[in-house]
Amino acid sequence: MSTPDSATTAHAVSLFDHSQYFEKALRHGIQTGIITPTRLEAMHQEAAKGMVQIARYFGTEFLRPDLELARTRIVNMVSLFLEETFDGDINQAAISLRDHTLLSRSKGGSDMLRALITMPDHTHLSMQESGTFTDDHIPLLAKWSLRSLADYRAALAERTLIEERMEAGYWFAQKLGVARRELKDAQTDADALIRTGLLMHAAARQHMPNWPQFESAVELLRKQHAAGKSVRLSIPAGLPAEHRATVEAIGRSMALEDLPKILDSSVKVRKLFQQAVGFMGRYHWTDEDLEDISNFDRAVSDQWVKVTQRHTDDSSLITLFLCITAGVTRKTILTESAAGTLVRRLRKNGFDAELASAFIHDYAPHENHDDYQRLWTAFVEEAQRDLMDERDTKLTEAMSTLKRHCNITENEKKPARKVAAKTAKTGSQA
Repeated sequence: MSTPDSATTAHAVSLFDHSQYFEKALRHGIQTGIITPTRLEAMHQEAAKGMVQIARYFGTEFLRPDLELARTRIVNMVSLFLEETFDGDINQAAISLRDHTLLSRSKGGSDMLRALITMPDHTHLSMQESGTFTDDHIPLLAKWSLRSLADYRAALAERTLIEERMEAGYWFAQKLGVARRELKDAQTDADALIRTGLLMHAAARQHMPNWPQFESAVELLRKQHAAGKSVRLSIPAGLPAEHRATVEAIGRSMALEDLPKILDSSVKVRKLFQQAVGFMGRYHWTDEDLEDISNFDRAVSDQWVKVTQRHTDDSSLITLFLCITAGVTRKTILTESAAGTLVRRLRKNGFDAELASAFIHDYAPHENHDDYQRLWTAFVEEAQRDLMDERDTKLTEAMSTLKRHCNITENEKKPARKVAAKTAKTGSQA
């Protein structure tokens, strides 16, 4: 078989001229010998195949404009994946192009965009989506597949902060005895849950209040203030470290803007919280008494919280469901070595996705059955092949897949042995 000449190489490189970073990685790989002529020709074939697939996914492969957009999309998503994954390390990016198919690098970029699109972009609880990518998101993916890395990073940073506020709000709700599922249709937002949590903590209240209880808590704080006692908005014990900055910022804002008005006895509580424009919607109380929540529902909620360790984000749930499928200890986070053991166990015993489905049916809150089952099914469809691929003997693709979808941490380092002490002990025995 003849070796591609310089004209062929130039033609192959020209296919990727729309992507500045991808072009840099490709040229670097060619110039340094990382990418051989044979690999370059294979990439050319992979790109042609990928363009057709992407054009078909977003429109049709039979129209030239759709194919042109597909070419832009594939190189843009490859660039996004390489530059973000390797933090601009052009040598590592070239090695990645050498060791993996172009389609897998494009899919990596697509997965990043899918994850971004399904992240919350606001803090209102009743308007939150399931967090699972569906066909309704395809038009958004079509737009994001043409956006720059800078746009992606800006949106990721913004949505990460929103997600953090959401999780902090859910933490306060759980501390006050309200499970996440009970807030699905709540006409409030995460910041209101945090403010309410801080206010109830200041009043030494342990449960999410209904309106009479909320009014009573405010009246108590007003009486303390009138008696000369200091009313402080302190951080509750047990608040996870990752929520502290968010809660402290909201607490400072409350202390400066809200607390002076809350403690002002000249304004009726109802008028302040239910009629004042600046206060409406800033705090949350339930529409019914806590006693109206059935004992059964609360028992199910408590059991689910115990099993999930209060971690109900997608990554934690998928990690838990995967542990159940593999028949290993149920955890919501795994070390790299534990994840490797899990994959090898799956390959030995088989991948029975129904085990996790049965677990969802038996233990998950009824209102969340469909959402959790869709989450698990989507993961199985996307990841099962990589996890069960026996050709991946070093578990490279399997671990990459797990790190994208699950909670995987680095292995804990074992403490160094105290050799000197051991030697001295041996010597004394001699």
